Amino acid sequence: MSPHTVAPLLLGLAVIVVTAWLLGMLARRLGQPAVIGEIVGGILLGPTLFGGAVSRTIFPAEVRPSLTLLADIGVCLFMFLIGLHLDHTLLRGQSRTASVVSVCAMLLPFGLGALLALYLAGGGGTGDRVAFVLFMGVAMAVTAFPVLARILTDKGLIDTPIGGLALACAAVGDVLAWALLAVVAALAGGGGHPWRVLFVVPFAAVLLGVVRPLLARLAARRPVSGPLTGVVLVAGAAGLLLSAQATSWMGLHAIFGAFLFGVAMPREGVSALRERVLPWIERICAVMLLPVFFMAAGLKVDLSRLDTVAFGELALILLVAVTGKFGGAYLGARITGVRPRHSAVLGILMNTRGLTELIVLIVGLELGVLTPRLYSLMILMALVTTAMTGVLLRIVYPERRVVEDRSPRTGATQLRVNEGRSGLSDEY
Repeated sequence: MSPHTVAPLLLGLAVIVVTAWLLGMLARRLGQPAVIGEIVGGILLGPTLFGGAVSRTIFPAEVRPSLTLLADIGVCLFMFLIGLHLDHTLLRGQSRTASVVSVCAMLLPFGLGALLALYLAGGGGTGDRVAFVLFMGVAMAVTAFPVLARILTDKGLIDTPIGGLALACAAVGDVLAWALLAVVAALAGGGGHPWRVLFVVPFAAVLLGVVRPLLARLAARRPVSGPLTGVVLVAGAAGLLLSAQATSWMGLHAIFGAFLFGVAMPREGVSALRERVLPWIERICAVMLLPVFFMAAGLKVDLSRLDTVAFGELALILLVAVTGKFGGAYLGARITGVRPRHSAVLGILMNTRGLTELIVLIVGLELGVLTPRLYSLMILMALVTTAMTGVLLRIVYPERRVVEDRSPRTGATQLRVNEGRSGLSDEY
């Protein structure tokens, strides 16, 4: 970066941070998660308005590579945090229900997305046809775990049985989605060394079987405070960067390495590190780096060029996305005995996409699987499906029902499993 690009870069960063904060606050005032406003901010700063004059003025061509680099760092850090916060105890006592719902909520939207890809293949995919079909399946099947957690907290559902089940299903589903996206990345972006992707299995085994126990022993030597905090922090930062670089070398995206390293980080012996350091990392990621990612995503969205045919395709994309995700989750929940109202609530919650969908779409665009036109339509789908979650929840699951499910009288503060049937399975 040359010295004369520093000033416009800093100015652009200031605009991004302020815009994300203002629109995020506005979204919360409207009863929506902040990510809705932040994504809209990224689109408004892109080429959609005034023929791109706003984006060209605030983000001149010479600063965009630096912004893209910051966005990549931000999304890798975010994926590391997602892996770090994956809680296997979510499945405790409800593994059968969560597994069935997760599989159904993946298979139906994946299948419908693949069929939609075959219909759109003439103008939607720019790369390998198989990769495009698989990618559209993954994009329809993904659920935004962190956005879902925030919605559950805001709606008072986080400590209800349906809230715990939704988080467990989203966690399992996201792991499946990232695994499938890795397959797509290998097919579409393997370049001249497709054999390198074979290293991902032993690499994951080393992370979980060697690196994780090693970090756990390092943290267990004494309470994580003082110098050891620095040692663990440096080891974690270096491991994150090396893991991201490793999966990038394998022909996958760097986010997979970041996610895997987050999963490999030990939970035991580092509580002080989590309490003192991670909140600051999360704040930096939320306030600075992720808004840059939204901006980078928005610069690739041009809604001004969409015609009536495109909006017809958007309606079809929304139909497939909502029907597949809601229908799959509802069907899976009913199969395992969850009562109808809670099955509907689960379907609504699993339809949340948000930031996770943006990451998937950016990967697809970078791999050449999506065209800019279809990318823009999929961004709109992510916005609509995330925004509709809160609206539909107020209709299907009003506040009085939430209070009842959290009441000790109902015994529903924990999800119970008896002979494979959950505590939600009593008929309404």
